[in-house]
Amino acid sequence: MKNRHEEKFSPKEKALLQRRNFLMQASGGLGSLALTSMLGEELLASPAQEKTPDPLAPKTPHVKPRATSVIWLFLEGGPSHLDTFDPKPKLLELAGKPMPESFGRPITAMGTASNNIFPSQRTFKQYGQSGLPVSDWLPKIAEHADELAVIRSCWADGLNHVGSVCQMNTGSILAGRPSLGAWTTYGLGTANQNLPSFVVMADNAEVLGGAKNWSAGFLPAAYQGTQFRTSGTPVFYLKPPDTVSDEQQRNKLDLLDQMNRRFSVNREDDTELLARLKSYELAYRMQTAAPEAIDLSKETEATKKLYGMDNPLTQKYGTMCLMARRLVERNVRFIQLYSGSGSGWDAHQNLEANHSKLCAGTDQPIAGLLADLKSRGLLDTTLVVWGGEFGRTPFSEKGNGRDHNPWGFTIWMAGAGINGGQIIGATDEIGLRAIERRAHVHDIHATILHLLGLDHLRTLYQHNGRMERPTMTDGEVIRELIS
Repeated sequence: MKNRHEEKFSPKEKALLQRRNFLMQASGGLGSLALTSMLGEELLASPAQEKTPDPLAPKTPHVKPRATSVIWLFLEGGPSHLDTFDPKPKLLELAGKPMPESFGRPITAMGTASNNIFPSQRTFKQYGQSGLPVSDWLPKIAEHADELAVIRSCWADGLNHVGSVCQMNTGSILAGRPSLGAWTTYGLGTANQNLPSFVVMADNAEVLGGAKNWSAGFLPAAYQGTQFRTSGTPVFYLKPPDTVSDEQQRNKLDLLDQMNRRFSVNREDDTELLARLKSYELAYRMQTAAPEAIDLSKETEATKKLYGMDNPLTQKYGTMCLMARRLVERNVRFIQLYSGSGSGWDAHQNLEANHSKLCAGTDQPIAGLLADLKSRGLLDTTLVVWGGEFGRTPFSEKGNGRDHNPWGFTIWMAGAGINGGQIIGATDEIGLRAIERRAHVHDIHATILHLLGLDHLRTLYQHNGRMERPTMTDGEVIRELIS
């Protein structure tokens, strides 16, 4: 039966009417499709339906780890190995004389040092059952001599501070590579849910090179370090304004999460976005966990005194060391504590005044950290590393200082089941060059990763079409530490 209204229209008008009916029905269908798509995106945005894996999820180590955490006591500026852990009697014999030709061409990092030998003013004694020689600048650390494995044969490639600090952190004197803490988090994931896995603290000015020293480099941004302050709110902008309630903050984060997840559905390779999603949630949890972690009010007065917090000279670094112990207790994997940030240990002149002050400011806190970790049973699973980006030269600069020396310097390690009370490697008679069991920065990094359970040769990440690893193209574990 024909519709009685159709009788009023010509064939041409009937065709136009049928086309309009089709478009109306189609538009309704397209609207339904759009709604279905939006609902589908809502489902995809649900945390329960998350498509992208958590980049910070715990991962299985390559080998059984000896350490679950690292505390790196980074002495920025380059402490003098010749005046702390590597005594050289030959310097006194050659005092004031030009460096003998037998030691090779004179070397100056900055072009300002003379070639005249500058003897150490320090007194060295043997400590512990091992008889480890330690300078009178570090009498408290010396009490832990049998815990220390002193590597006297370290060497690096950089000459200036920015490149050398960068290399000691990333393996390269050029910025852009991931830091060792970032590689650690990438390889192992996090061991806690409420704090960063990689934390950095500095005692003074900005670390030379800034955040590139704890950057994730070409790794996903989720693995970068987080800088903590030692007073007030531990992380900048962590605490919301007083006018924002916890419920409002939670609702805001939920909305941001929903919007970001919807945006990321077809952008699974956008690591910056994934890092942002995770950082929002971590920041929310940190609003409670981070202040609690650095709240020292519940620590006993005896503990604070152990770290030197009762002394203005040691209070700053003592606070950082105590905070580091608390972070280890809360399963933070990698912690760096910068002493002399802004190149404070860089004694081109007035070495005695410079190092006397800085050693006095760190000796008690570091000794307190070692003692406290040991008494709590944490030293067995915590690797403590001491050292800077390079050492100092055996010849004088400006009469009473020492120049940069990347060709031979000292670091020490303690804890994590390593063999303490030993000396590994050696520099020449005047402490200029490493000559026995030479240990490059990449060897140091390979060793730290090994103690954490990671094989540096199997810790890989594809970048720009090639597989990258923490130690680039070389590096070997310093087996004497653990065999």
